[in-house]
Amino acid sequence: MRFYTKYIKKYGVVFCISLFFLTVEALCDLMLPTIMSRIVDVGVANRDLDYVLSTGGLMLGVTALGAIAASMRNILSTYVSQNFGAQLRADLFAKVQSLSFENIDRFDRASLVTRLTNDVGQVQVFVNGMMRIFVKAPLMCIGGLFMATQLNPRLAIVLAVVVPIVGLFIFLNMKIGFPFFQKVQQSLDKVNAVMREYLSGVRVVKAFNRFDFEVGKFSKANEELQTRSVSATRVMSIFSPAIMLTVNLGIVAVLWLGGMMAEAGDLQVGHIIAFTNYMTQILFSLMLISMVFNMFVRAKASAGRITEVLAQENRMTWEEQATQSDCVKGRIDFEQVSFAYAGTQGEPVLNNITFSCLPGETVGIIGSTGSGKSSLVGLIPRFYDATEGTIRVNGEDVRKIDPKLLREKMAIVPQKTTLFSGTVMENIRWGKEDASYEEVEQAVKMAQAHDFLERTPDGYEARVGQGGINFSGGQKQRLSIARALVRKPEILILDDSTSAVDVATEAKIKEALREYARGLTCILIAQRITSVMDADKIVVLDHGELVGIGTHESLLASCRVYQEIFQSQLGREVQ
Repeated sequence: MRFYTKYIKKYGVVFCISLFFLTVEALCDLMLPTIMSRIVDVGVANRDLDYVLSTGGLMLGVTALGAIAASMRNILSTYVSQNFGAQLRADLFAKVQSLSFENIDRFDRASLVTRLTNDVGQVQVFVNGMMRIFVKAPLMCIGGLFMATQLNPRLAIVLAVVVPIVGLFIFLNMKIGFPFFQKVQQSLDKVNAVMREYLSGVRVVKAFNRFDFEVGKFSKANEELQTRSVSATRVMSIFSPAIMLTVNLGIVAVLWLGGMMAEAGDLQVGHIIAFTNYMTQILFSLMLISMVFNMFVRAKASAGRITEVLAQENRMTWEEQATQSDCVKGRIDFEQVSFAYAGTQGEPVLNNITFSCLPGETVGIIGSTGSGKSSLVGLIPRFYDATEGTIRVNGEDVRKIDPKLLREKMAIVPQKTTLFSGTVMENIRWGKEDASYEEVEQAVKMAQAHDFLERTPDGYEARVGQGGINFSGGQKQRLSIARALVRKPEILILDDSTSAVDVATEAKIKEALREYARGLTCILIAQRITSVMDADKIVVLDHGELVGIGTHESLLASCRVYQEIFQSQLGREVQ
């Protein structure tokens, strides 16, 4: 509940005003049967046309007042629910943005999408309903019971029997339905996950003709969603007819008893009409209450899933006053660093790593697949925090530095290239928002992307399809490198960023980097040994262990793992 306090403070006043208009509307509806009974029992019974007209005018006035109140309530409820929904989505998105990778890894990506869309929508519908029918229904029910009891306490005995039975149905409805709707939301997550996976790998699916497999996988998730939705709806649908049957039996009992009392002269006809109207109002209000609880069950399940994200506390902490030293720009120190991902039973990905990257150095990191190269460099910008040991940037423990300030000093080209919808220019300016055209052009030329962009009709203003679909793998890598270079960082991290680039183009990029990288620390992760051979220092990893560090020549002489990589890739024996 504490996560929704800010929304209560922001929209509480308008919400209460909406409830005021809703109350006026409900009171007007409750007055109408009583006014009608007077018209019948006094005006019609005594053939008093003036009384009928005057009381009928009062009835029209009450109806008009109720209509005005309903219109105002609709306007205010729409305003509050729509703004609340938009604010909740924005806050949930901001929360996801602020979380560390360790926190985000707790959730499936498709589940986060569902929580941002469907779950927020369910809560929004509930808030809107609260200002439309959810509060009106109890008011109508309680008011109808009061007015009916005032009319004839003896007939009210029927209500004393009907209402508790209906209350029991509503309680069972909520108790049984909640687990079903939790399962429905989980199934919706699975459908979104299958769809997301298919769309991200559609080329592979087409290349291997795996249509039938994908259709089968989607059908399985879709059928599970259908089955659970049907089960939830079936359980819920049992209660509405039961409630309607109970209240209708109550109306029959009222008509039967009222007829007997009228025949005996103990009850007027107008009172029977009014009592029947109140019973009808109570019927509809109880049906609405049943629907309220159906929606409440859905909203409760969704609110729980939203709260689960909002309740996440970022495990990354830092000292607000901590500032990085300016005397050793670009220095990185790993001091007995070990690291294990959450959920891996503590099995370390990196174990007792110690080395330093000096300002102005180009450091190559090489090792077999799964040796921990990307995990190692991911600790520098605090994508994750080390399990043991210390990492220092510019002489300062990274755990004391605000990740935002830390990342401003570095640029990263990740292993998985990502481009965003927009133009090439907008994508490169992700690295530096206020970069001039000349700065962008210089970065593009160093990344060897200028030539192929010149050949496109729109040049730097060429549109980038979703995920960079209209560019090849090598072109996307070069644009990602340009995005990093335009930042002009103290530390440049290239995570296997030339794997899709031909050897000649890679050589040109490396040559441009030699000039560009003077004075900054460049960390180069590569699978190809030729990519790191001329680095100032090469770090060799094997199964998370540091097994060698030095220049190409010294490692050829002393490091068995490096020798094996050299021999397997270049096909030459170490001399």
